[in-house]
Amino acid sequence: MLHRQRPLHAWMLALTLGVLAASPVRADLPVTLTHVHGLSYSADGKQLLILSHNALSVYADGRWSKAAGPAHDYMGYSVTRDALYSSGHPAPGSGLTDPLGLIKSRDGGQTWQQLGLAGESDFHMLATSYATNAVYLLNPQPNSRMKQAGIYYTLNDGLKWTRCAAKGLDLDPQLHGLAVHPTDAAFVAAGTDDGLYLSGDSAESFERLVGGKRVLAQNFDLDGQHLWFSTYAGKAALARIALKAGAKAEDIPIPALKEDAVAYIAQNPVRRAEIAIATFKRSVFLSKDQGRTWTQIAKEDTSHE
Repeated sequence: MLHRQRPLHAWMLALTLGVLAASPVRADLPVTLTHVHGLSYSADGKQLLILSHNALSVYADGRWSKAAGPAHDYMGYSVTRDALYSSGHPAPGSGLTDPLGLIKSRDGGQTWQQLGLAGESDFHMLATSYATNAVYLLNPQPNSRMKQAGIYYTLNDGLKWTRCAAKGLDLDPQLHGLAVHPTDAAFVAAGTDDGLYLSGDSAESFERLVGGKRVLAQNFDLDGQHLWFSTYAGKAALARIALKAGAKAEDIPIPALKEDAVAYIAQNPVRRAEIAIATFKRSVFLSKDQGRTWTQIAKEDTSHE
C-alpha cells in the first residue's frame, strides 16, 4: 500500500533511467496530428512521441514520421522508463475487443499487451510514475474490477486496483489531468478549474498547491523536486514550482497562442533541459533550455513530413 504522507523536503531520491527501445518509423508517410492525446520522449531521448486518433507519430532528427505498429484510436496515454501505457479503441481489422481497456507496450508501440478490462472501459485520463510503473487513472463508470467511478491506482499492471478517496478534490467537472512523481508513486498532482493540487498519500487526500488558476496540464520534473503546469485565464501560460514549503510558481515564457492552451508537457529523460509542449489545437513546441526559448515543430492543421 502507498498510503503514507511524506514532507516535500524529503524528496531527494535518485532516478535510474531505463532502456525502452525507440519506435521504428515509416518515413514515407506524412503526418497530420488529428488530435493529441499524449506526449512523451523515448527513454533514449532521441524521439518525441505523440499518440492520437490515428496511431503513434514520431519526431526525430528534425522530421515527423509515423511509427510502426497498430493504428489504434489511442485515448489515455502515459509512459514509464520501460513501457508505454494507453487505452482507447482498436484499429479496424485488428480483431481486438472494443474498447481496449488498459494496454501496455514494451517495444515503443509496435505491439501492445492487454492488461484487462477489454470490452468494458476506455480510460481517457492515465498517469504513471516514471521509475516505478505505478499507474493511476480516472475511471468514468463502474466495471468488473472497479465498482465505482473515481481515481484508482495499480502497482502490478492491473492485477489489483485500489480506489482513492481523493478528499479535497472535486472530480466533476473540474479535473483536467493527473501526474505521478517519478520515483515515489504516493505523490500525485491534479489540475482542476480552481488550481493545482498535490497528494502525498496515494490520492487519498489532496491539498491545493496553487490556487486561483485553471490548471490544464501538469508534469513532474524528473529531478522529482519540481512540478510543471499549464494554465489558461484568457491566454495560455506555463509555470514551474519547486516542491518545498513556501515555494512560489515561476512563470515560463511561451510563444503566443490564439484561443489555445498547453495540453501536454514532456521532459527529455536524457537531456533534461529539453522540454516539449503540445497544445489543444495540435501545435508542438520544443525548448532545449528549460523554456527560455522555443522552436515550433508542428503547426495546427498542417501535414508534416
